Amino acid sequence: MSAHDTTATEKRSWLLTRPTAKTGIVSWLTTVDHKKIGLLYGMSALFFFLVGGFEALLIRVQLAIPNNTFISHQLYNELFTMHATTMIFLAVMPLSAAFFNYMMPLQIGARDVAFPRLNGFAFWVFLAGAIILNIGWFVKSGAPDSGWFGYAPLTSKAYSNQFATDMSTDLWVMGLQILGVSSVVGSLNFIVTIINMRAPGMTMMRLPVFTWMTLVTAFLIILSFPAITIALVELMMDRSFGTSFFDVSNGGLPILWQHLFWIFGHPEVYILILPAMGIVSEILPTFSKKPLFGYPIIVFSGATIGFLGFGVWSHHMFTTGMGTVATAAFSLMTMAIAVPTGVKMFNWIGTIWGGHIQMRTPMLFALGFMWMFMMGGFSGVMHSAAPADAQQQDSYFVVAHFHYVLIGGSIFALLAGIHYWFPLIFGRKVSEFWGKTSFWVIFVGFNTTFFPMHFLGLNGMPRRTAVYDGNMGWNDANLIATVGAFILGIGVAIYFGVMIYTYFKGEKTNPDTWDARTLEWAVPSTPPPEHNFDVTPTVHARDAYWYEKNHQAEIAAEKAAHAKEDEAHGGIHMPSQSWFPLVAAVGLFIGALFFVNHIMIGAIAGGVIMFLGVYLWAAEGPGGYHIHLDHKNDHKKH
Repeated sequence: MSAHDTTATEKRSWLLTRPTAKTGIVSWLTTVDHKKIGLLYGMSALFFFLVGGFEALLIRVQLAIPNNTFISHQLYNELFTMHATTMIFLAVMPLSAAFFNYMMPLQIGARDVAFPRLNGFAFWVFLAGAIILNIGWFVKSGAPDSGWFGYAPLTSKAYSNQFATDMSTDLWVMGLQILGVSSVVGSLNFIVTIINMRAPGMTMMRLPVFTWMTLVTAFLIILSFPAITIALVELMMDRSFGTSFFDVSNGGLPILWQHLFWIFGHPEVYILILPAMGIVSEILPTFSKKPLFGYPIIVFSGATIGFLGFGVWSHHMFTTGMGTVATAAFSLMTMAIAVPTGVKMFNWIGTIWGGHIQMRTPMLFALGFMWMFMMGGFSGVMHSAAPADAQQQDSYFVVAHFHYVLIGGSIFALLAGIHYWFPLIFGRKVSEFWGKTSFWVIFVGFNTTFFPMHFLGLNGMPRRTAVYDGNMGWNDANLIATVGAFILGIGVAIYFGVMIYTYFKGEKTNPDTWDARTLEWAVPSTPPPEHNFDVTPTVHARDAYWYEKNHQAEIAAEKAAHAKEDEAHGGIHMPSQSWFPLVAAVGLFIGALFFVNHIMIGAIAGGVIMFLGVYLWAAEGPGGYHIHLDHKNDHKKH
């Protein structure tokens, strides 16, 4: 059957009945299918993206005019803390994880990830951490107010205790630790999957760049999260058990928090941006109609960014008095890490150069990413010079810098990825007119919001300022930035409105909508079936699907041989659905909530539920079911 023959796919009939499967909402609660888990991550991340955006709009309304009283100073502190925490940990990271889950197994020709139930557990733990982080909005203590960086001593009881029973910072600490558990177990799963479950012929240097960036990002998470975990445990000990890791009056060191936080926090920047670079590296060749220029260099530069990312953390601390030697060393390393990033830019330009460029909506967002990330990179290199950094430290210039990197960079690329893979995931094609309209509104709104902040910072406006006097010279730029924020919000609303409309009413399309090059587009139908591929593909070239489309007779013969092998081994084995990953995550959630409230009996009970869930999950064994395909008649049977 041709990969484009959707009619034949739709006419498939069941010859034998699969063992009773859970359906409806239960199927989502018990799923171990990497595609469904990817969708769960995606839907959750987009929800929190909208929450974080709403928090940002409230901040911009407060700063639109001098001496504004729209919100209180306390609420302002809570908003800027939760806006950053939400966007980083609950929007960009899980949206990247959504693509990791959905696309990476398809790109390497796998049926699923290596540990499907662990994959489900990772999502439910993420959701538990996200809920705990936001509970503060609904209780008396309020949301955390110490900044997403949690600098000591602002997180100590003395500074964060707004009420007699304050627990906002405790919720923040516990929520981040639980999110760390989700990230680490998910990353271990991705690493094992990429190394062990590649299709025949899929060597490491034939991996799609997005899969390579998934691998590098997973290693970054595993190596960097222990540092923030140590810092959070020490902070939890200070707050709950009277230790003095960060209490100066009892011999503690607040500067220790900064070192532990930023040795995690700067690799975290690349955890956010490397997946975006991988997405762009898939989109540019597709719409330039030529292979990626300098593939080995792109891969090597991504790995180099991950390696060097662990040697630049103290450029966040140039104003803490580290000394000239340490400052010089971290200045040089910060300059050095710009080199592999610049190499990627030249490779992307080389990919576009001389190509038959199609300016489709994903291509526009990818080009927007290149321009915006380059702008953020230029201001980032400026911060590698310690004297310039000292002037710009904690000013709105820094706010402009990291928003150009994380919104102009990560978010633009993630929006490009949603648009690019939407036809594959849902079988419907998004309107080009409305897609391009959303891009230009977002592009204009973004630059109108954040470009004036460079001048605000150079003119001395500090970050985290709830009010300012009308005589400071900041009025016009703040008003322009606020107008831009609402334009950006309108653009995002158009984007998601179009996506929702397309999901229900959009034009149906075939699996290979864009005439793409990588293996995920070789699935037999849209959306892809639960087993991904009717026959395990054999990879002959770096652009695996491009090769398939140009060697159809050879590939058909290989698929026939592989189909016989599958049937000889009892068909395609798929894992069964399971309740126990959800049960284990619920136990962790219950235990964490009781611990934050210092109710140890409840915390122990939650731990018992979690370990019981894990034990029963392990006791399930490697069970599953088999899918048998009648390739002659294109019939499927279970």
